[in-house]
Amino acid sequence: MISPHLLEIERSIRTLSLEEQEWLLERIKRQVQEKKLVAYKFIDKKYMGEQLAAMASDLDIQREITSINDEFTVTEMDGLEKL
Repeated sequence: MISPHLLEIERSIRTLSLEEQEWLLERIKRQVQEKKLVAYKFIDKKYMGEQLAAMASDLDIQREITSINDEFTVTEMDGLEKL
């Protein structure tokens, strides 16, 4: 259902000149595109979070991380981690 507020905006737009309506249309179009971009970023962020969580619980990946950590144990003992 269309709100009374939206109908009032429509009536106001009808009173604008063609040039003003075109300007407003471009502004609205730009704002909608910006909102979509922000929404897609959140979707991608959520998707990436889910993927990272899945990777973190994957036993093969956990084994690989353990293997990598074991390889660098000696390197970590050189004292650089205190810097």
